[in-house]
Amino acid sequence: MSAEPLTVTSLLQATTVAAPRCAADLTEQRGTRRVRIVPAYGNGAVDLDVRYLWCGAPDGPTVIVQGGISADRDVCAGRDRGAGWWGPLVGEGAAVDLSSYRVLCIDWVVPSELGHVPSVSSGDQAAALAALVDELGIGRVHAFVGSSYGAMVGLAFAARYPDALKSLVLLAGAHRPHPLATAQRSIQRGIVRLGLDTGRTDEALALARQLAMTTYRGSEEFSRRFAAGPAWRDGRFHFPVEDYLEHAGRRFVERFDAQRFLALSESIDLHDVTPEAIAAPATLVGFPSDRLVPLADLCELQRRLAGTATLDVVESPYGHDAFLKETAQLAPVLRRALNDCR
Repeated sequence: MSAEPLTVTSLLQATTVAAPRCAADLTEQRGTRRVRIVPAYGNGAVDLDVRYLWCGAPDGPTVIVQGGISADRDVCAGRDRGAGWWGPLVGEGAAVDLSSYRVLCIDWVVPSELGHVPSVSSGDQAAALAALVDELGIGRVHAFVGSSYGAMVGLAFAARYPDALKSLVLLAGAHRPHPLATAQRSIQRGIVRLGLDTGRTDEALALARQLAMTTYRGSEEFSRRFAAGPAWRDGRFHFPVEDYLEHAGRRFVERFDAQRFLALSESIDLHDVTPEAIAAPATLVGFPSDRLVPLADLCELQRRLAGTATLDVVESPYGHDAFLKETAQLAPVLRRALNDCR
């Protein structure tokens, strides 16, 4: 499916440039479109500027790809940006092959963009994507590939807009959050709120990220990487894992906003979709070391989905972050899932 012709208005909203590696065959739009949605926690329709990336084969079917709450629209490599947060799996010749498909990805929406509603839901993200699909003239989406929070939004999209997509590919995300994961995230949000109240926002956000890292990664990885004993430094003992966590906290503060973190973290825990309402065929991917999204939740999701559903179990020491780390194992799973829905 091809994009609608560019008008003067759309030229102001989206810049079309040739992708760097194959200018003759691949196209890229990276811009903003205004859409209208009705937020779950609002009082009526609002206009919203959605920041998006739409790139790949100009006449290929569109595949939506969305990641976790810290992922942005830059899912793959391109001009004037890095390799993309999922670059090994989305690119020309990759599992999500840009020479065959056109990939659509957005920046997550936050409450301040919805008329200052108190919270944003996974359904709001799905509504923004569905409105954008209409605005771009895409028609029916070939597949929604979602990881972590993106998998939750994929389920919301399939439940709300069953005629808008052919299939789902969901990694490390289920129909509801696990209560223990909600408990861990609620502590993180409490730390950030305390930082906001006391004027120590950056310290609090960094500490919340450090705590989050202990839930994203698996016990096996921590055991292997940080088994050494402590070192005496700056008047106290420092454990090897501390340097890793502090570095992760600093990096997060450099690129993320505290209010954005609070809103999107809460949105995960507000997520609740009825699997029986989803008829689209689904490929589910889970990781035994994932403590945020246990395999038992994915097994329940598989049983309850109205459409056909398969569950691929991928062994990894990386816990929830395995969807980012295990690119070699995930590539054939993604290729098969996308080919099966042709």
